[in-house]
Amino acid sequence: MSTKLNIFNKTQLKKDLPDIRPGDTIKVYQKIKEGDREKVQVFEGQVLDRKHGQGITSTVTVRKVVLGIGVERIFPLHLPTIEKIEISKKGRARRAKLYYLRKAKGRKARLKKKELAKEKVEERPVEEIEEIKKE
Repeated sequence: MSTKLNIFNKTQLKKDLPDIRPGDTIKVYQKIKEGDREKVQVFEGQVLDRKHGQGITSTVTVRKVVLGIGVERIFPLHLPTIEKIEISKKGRARRAKLYYLRKAKGRKARLKKKELAKEKVEERPVEEIEEIKKE
């Protein structure tokens, strides 16, 4: 019985999810039905936590501040109405759950940016490049 559930759950998993971690600022694009038409609604905020592992039940809690009031939403990552998730900023967090951001105001509510590893390209002087071309 449980193997049938596992097989069904594997078919429902999304394969194009980015690596979401606490501290990241993400945009969640969700399809909303209004009467007979559909529209895509964007919710952008900081990730406070990620729960329930990598399976079908995995969720992410996203928080944003609107007009001075904190708004939190819990998104199941494999929900069919979620069109896509984009990471707009990477934040460096030293904890797995960032619940302290709920009370923090101003500067204390900011996280440091995470430095993304970029390959450093060596720049050569123009003379060296011309010599290489001649050879």
